[in-house]
Amino acid sequence: MQPARWPQGIRALIAREWQQLRSFQASDRPWQMPLTAALATGLPLLIAAWTGQLGFGLLSSLGGMAFLYLPATPMHHRMVTIMACSFGLIASFTLGLLSQLLPLAAAPVLTVITILVTMICRFYRLPPPGSYFFVMVAALAAYTPVPVLQIPLRVGLLAMGSLLACVLAFGYSLHVLRQRTPRPIQPLPAADFDFVVVDALIIGLTVGLSLLLAELLQLERPYWVPVSCLAVLQGASLRAVWNRQLQRLLGTALGLLLTWAVLSLPLNGWSVALLVMLLSGVVETLVVRHYGMAAVFITPMAILLAEAAHLGQGSPTGLIEARFYDTLAGGLVGLLGGLSLHRPPLRQGISQLVRRVLPVKDTF
Repeated sequence: MQPARWPQGIRALIAREWQQLRSFQASDRPWQMPLTAALATGLPLLIAAWTGQLGFGLLSSLGGMAFLYLPATPMHHRMVTIMACSFGLIASFTLGLLSQLLPLAAAPVLTVITILVTMICRFYRLPPPGSYFFVMVAALAAYTPVPVLQIPLRVGLLAMGSLLACVLAFGYSLHVLRQRTPRPIQPLPAADFDFVVVDALIIGLTVGLSLLLAELLQLERPYWVPVSCLAVLQGASLRAVWNRQLQRLLGTALGLLLTWAVLSLPLNGWSVALLVMLLSGVVETLVVRHYGMAAVFITPMAILLAEAAHLGQGSPTGLIEARFYDTLAGGLVGLLGGLSLHRPPLRQGISQLVRRVLPVKDTF
C-alpha cells in the first residue's frame, strides 16, 4: 500500500505548484504609476536616440530605476525616500566601477554592498524591490570595463537619470495625491539583530558566493548570476523562496525566448527606447500581481539595458544561452542561501556565531 501513495503525493505537489503559478494578486496601484515608471527609464533613451549616444542613455535609464522606490505616503516622506534611494543607487554604482581598479575585487565589493544595502533596507523596512536594483547597478558597473577617467562621466549620467526620476516622482505625486489619500507613515518597529544584521550577512555572503561561482566558471559577463541569486533570496519564507525560484526560472525561460525574438529585429536607438518604455510599463503593471509573469518582461528589459550598447557584436542565440545558464546558477545558489535564512536550526547557528564576533543587544 505504501508505494501507491507516491503518485498521489506527487499529483498533490504538482497541483499546489500549479495553483501558485496561476494565482494573481489584487492591486490598487494607479495606472499612472507604470506610465511614469516607463517615462523615468525611457526619456533618457529617447534623448540618447536623438543625440546618437545610446550608451549614455542606458546609464541614465538605470538611474531612473529610483522611481520604483516611491512609496504611497505623504509628499514629504515620498520625496525623502526617493532621494535617499537615488543616493544609494549612485553610491552602489560608483563602488562597482571603482572595484575594477583592483584585480579580483568585484566579489568582495559586491558582497559588502549587498550586506550594507540589505541592512539599510531591512532597518527602514523598505518594501520591494528592496536591495535588488542597488545590487544590480553595482554588478553591472563592476563588469562593464571603462577607463579610469570615464568613471566620473558615468557616475554623472546615472545621477542625472536619478534626478529625472525624482522630478517625475514629484509631478506624479502632485497629481495622485489630489485624487487619493496617502497612506499613513508607519512607525519603524524595533530593529531585531537577526532580521537586520544576521540575515543581511547571509544574503550578502550568498550573493558573493554566486559571483565567485560565476568567476570560477569563467563566464564572460557574470553580472546576471548575483542578480538572479538575490531575486530568489528576497522571498519572505522558504516556501516563498521556492515559489520565487520556480517563477523566476519559468518566467526567465519565457523571457529569454521573448528576448531572442526582440534581438532578432533590426534595432536602433529609437526602437530600443520604445521597447524599454513598453517593457517597463508592463513590468510595473504585473509585478505586484504575479512575479512570474513580470519576470517574462523583466528579462528582456534588463538585458536591453545591460547589452543594448553592444548589439550586433555577437549572436543573439549565444547571449540568450549565456543568460539562461547565469539564471540557473544564481537561482540554485540563492535557493541554498534561502535554506540558511529560513531553516531555524541553520539560522540560529549562524546567529550564535555572529554574536560571538559582534557582541550586541537583540535590538538597536
